[in-house]
Amino acid sequence: MVDLFVDRVLVKNNKDQDELDTEREIVTRLQNRLLMLFFASAESETCQRFAPTLHDFFKQLTDEFYVERSAQLVLLYISLDQSEEELENFLKELPKKSLFLAYEDPYRRELETMFDVREVPTVVVLRPDCSVLIPNAVEEITRMGPDCYRNWHEAAELIDRNFLNKEDFEDKSMRSFSDPVRRLKYKVEEEEKKKKEKKKKKKKKQCRGWGAGGDEGEEAGVGRADDKDGGGSMW
Repeated sequence: MVDLFVDRVLVKNNKDQDELDTEREIVTRLQNRLLMLFFASAESETCQRFAPTLHDFFKQLTDEFYVERSAQLVLLYISLDQSEEELENFLKELPKKSLFLAYEDPYRRELETMFDVREVPTVVVLRPDCSVLIPNAVEEITRMGPDCYRNWHEAAELIDRNFLNKEDFEDKSMRSFSDPVRRLKYKVEEEEKKKKEKKKKKKKKQCRGWGAGGDEGEEAGVGRADDKDGGGSMW
């Protein structure tokens, strides 16, 4: 789906209406996620009734108050409003974490034609490869609520991963939360391995001293020096 918007400007539905206008920002926000294209118009009573349902649906899947991990889901409002004022008013009904295309962006109408939108509201669900998973999920969202996301996730064969919150995958390397834990685990295991090898060498050295007759005192002296330095035990 990144290909659909990589040269476009997506706007955040927050107070400052921050723009995602670079390829990095677009990729970071959309990659490996299901995208819901919400086609609607503020003048439609059906859209007005559906908006709270969609708001709760998205919030329950992405808000940390409801879930430990945000769903791999993006909501993008494609306005079919007749004025910019209508668009701005309708945005108040949508989640703050949603995105939208500016009213002056003609790409809104191109998408309407591209996905053969014939009624509002329409929620087109796209896989990460831009193929259509569900042509219109309005009825399914209304009937099943957040439970339908599991079916979408499985059908889209998303690559499961851990999630960041506001700065989802800002690191382009796409490292998971488990990486630091794994690195620490490997570091500890390596240190333990070195300690065991060092301890084994010391035991062999002591054994040679005990069996060397006249050299026993010399080797014992070495052992006492080690004890003095606190090296009597590696553990």
